[in-house]
Amino acid sequence: MSTAPPALELRREARRQRLLDAALNLFVEHGFHDSSVEDLVAAARTSKSAFYEHFESKEDCCRVLLEQEGGALISSVRAAAAAGSDHRQRTRLGIGAFVRTCVQQGKAARLLLVESVGLSESIEAVRHRLHGQFAEMVEAEVRHAQTSGDQGLLGVDPALYGRVVVGAVNEATGWLLARERGDPEPLIEGLCRILAP
Repeated sequence: MSTAPPALELRREARRQRLLDAALNLFVEHGFHDSSVEDLVAAARTSKSAFYEHFESKEDCCRVLLEQEGGALISSVRAAAAAGSDHRQRTRLGIGAFVRTCVQQGKAARLLLVESVGLSESIEAVRHRLHGQFAEMVEAEVRHAQTSGDQGLLGVDPALYGRVVVGAVNEATGWLLARERGDPEPLIEGLCRILAP
């Protein structure tokens, strides 16, 4: 815990967030490899020493950014799904929230689903952990449906089903983002017809 005065701590956090915002823009617009620490600090209007006060490296900055944006995305999906009255509705609401949030937060979603793929072991670890959290949400819904006697999901491996749903939704959403087609509703409806009929 910091012992710095509150005003100093607020300025420090604002500088950190400016660096993260600059990193998001640069990583998506120019790619991770073509964005240097010098580019990040220039875009954030700060210094290299300020950058290294917050991050060990450019890769560390990307990892922190993925954790922050991925965590926010998971929270929005959980909140939306919680409003459902049964497992199908919760799954449909979760898929809808994921796709809509990705379209609304286009740069963060492109970083998570497209630009960060294969960058490094530590970045992949974050991506796999985030995808695992989404898959666990779906898995829990399948288990709930099976204990409730849902005939359509009896005999289905919940863990495998969770990974299939996450893989399909991630791939379809990445495809939508890459095509820069703004209306997510046809994609959401199609995914729900297939994955949560």
